[in-house]
Amino acid sequence: MSKEEPPSSWEEATFDEAKFAKLNVNAAVFVPFGVHTEQPSVPAPKPIQPQQQVPASSASVRPPETSLSTSLSSRQQSDENKQQTTTTNVAIGNNLLENNQHENDISTKQPITTTQLNDQEIEKIGIDEGEGAKLEDDSEMIMNEETGDTSERSTITKPPKEKKIVKRDIIRKKEPVNIVFCGHVDAGKSTIGGQLMYLTGQVDKRTLEKYQNEAREKSRESWYLSWALDTNEEERDKGKTVEVGRAWFETEKKHFIILDAPGHRCFVPNMIGGASQADIAILVISARKGEFETGFERGGQTREHAMLVKTAGVRYMVVLINKMDDPTVNWDEARYEEIKEKLTPYLKKCGFKPGEDTVFMPCSGMSGAVLREHPGEQILSWYHGPTFIDYLDGLPSFNRSIDGPFRMPIDMGAIVMGKIESGYIRVGDKCFVMPNRQKVEITNIYYEDIETDSSICGENVKLKLKNIEEEEISQGFVLCDINDVCQVGKVFDAQIAILEHKSIICPGYSAVLHIHTAACEVQLKMIIALIDRKTGERSAQHPRFIKQDQVAIARFEINQNVACMEPFKKFPQLGRFTLRDEGKTVAVGKVLKIIE
Repeated sequence: MSKEEPPSSWEEATFDEAKFAKLNVNAAVFVPFGVHTEQPSVPAPKPIQPQQQVPASSASVRPPETSLSTSLSSRQQSDENKQQTTTTNVAIGNNLLENNQHENDISTKQPITTTQLNDQEIEKIGIDEGEGAKLEDDSEMIMNEETGDTSERSTITKPPKEKKIVKRDIIRKKEPVNIVFCGHVDAGKSTIGGQLMYLTGQVDKRTLEKYQNEAREKSRESWYLSWALDTNEEERDKGKTVEVGRAWFETEKKHFIILDAPGHRCFVPNMIGGASQADIAILVISARKGEFETGFERGGQTREHAMLVKTAGVRYMVVLINKMDDPTVNWDEARYEEIKEKLTPYLKKCGFKPGEDTVFMPCSGMSGAVLREHPGEQILSWYHGPTFIDYLDGLPSFNRSIDGPFRMPIDMGAIVMGKIESGYIRVGDKCFVMPNRQKVEITNIYYEDIETDSSICGENVKLKLKNIEEEEISQGFVLCDINDVCQVGKVFDAQIAILEHKSIICPGYSAVLHIHTAACEVQLKMIIALIDRKTGERSAQHPRFIKQDQVAIARFEINQNVACMEPFKKFPQLGRFTLRDEGKTVAVGKVLKIIE
């Protein structure tokens, strides 16, 4: 290392040689903007220029011709347009990891974005490697398996592939934004989701009355709003979300896709799948006496969910303190402040910044208070911040790489479902299903159950594929651009932070790897180095073990088959992961290099 003035902290030192320009999705980018936690104000988004507007997404209540815009002007490029790169600062546990990487830094050309962000809108994401951990673009780390020594060798840089220009007629008028509801079981996540659908007109009064009557027959009358998202009989009978529920609603400016994650600890893997597709996390907290304490202080899921959504790369978090109208609370400001004071330190440890990318709001999922309208001074005199919907609508637009290579991790089905992480797709396009490298053709595209002829990054869609059978597709496969497929790995080097593990971790240790929508068993093959949290320096010798709160570079091997992944530096959405063992999240990390 050069003999410069020592950094004031590990966070400042980490990866500051990466030469990334500073500038929003698990987890993956945060855009700090001044929001006070006491009285949060809605940040003013940068105005959208006419040539940057996006066509409105299809909905069953609208005529088909509104799904795509045909009147948008053609794209105008200027020399002043610069590719924007995001930085992020994630501190999980005691600021274990830090990252400077742009979520969409995958295009060899200047990306087309749904809006232009100004220089003050700085975005932050993920987990960053230390000074000794980073792998430069013009060299790669190799290791002698017998001696364990590492060295660098030069590699030939391939010329960038020519990318096709995106036509503006496939961009929708309302930007798609994915929000995931997370939190402890029975906090009211599904109820709030159902209430939002009712308040925005996606569920009419007659349907709501039907749900109420059916819920009354099952002696679950107070849960009728959740039935808008909990659609199968098992979830309705038990009163618990099992799979990630999906729905949508629209505001004046945006099209929101709801991902309703299960809160029970048995279904955390399902929750991770939902979080990996989200741009914004909604952490729902029950203010009812005893329920917050159960979810946060007594081994509940509030802590784990908050950490997981940060790891998944969400850009913002809204903490909805729900059930404020409960008789044990009665909109008590003291109870609200108590919960806020207990949550804030932990959220900071996870890497969130209350007042910038995180905001608190009181609400009632049952009555809808503060979700769309303020309940009035007589009921809530001490809260003067924005309503939930107004806050979401006022967030700056997300910077997405529409002309990047097409990537869509497959969530389920022969008619595959998932979120498009990069690029765009049209009916008739040819793609590869990775890792099998099977060539398919897109025959139908469904956006919010309405058939359309194209779709862009950020949207959750269903695609009907030709030339492939259902049994040939598994969750975790990735649909890719035929000319630019994602990488496939079995052995890879990664930087990890150990969050919770009672004993030491040695080579041979096995855990379940959760990366995008995939889950597979991996084994720790070698611990390459430990990273000093304060200086970012690597240890000179290979350590024999890792323990809790340590950061390390290690080599892993997938026990069966292979998995689709990318180095985090190239594609954050396919490069961040979580390690779980015995029902607990043991570590989080990011892929540095794919070995084989």
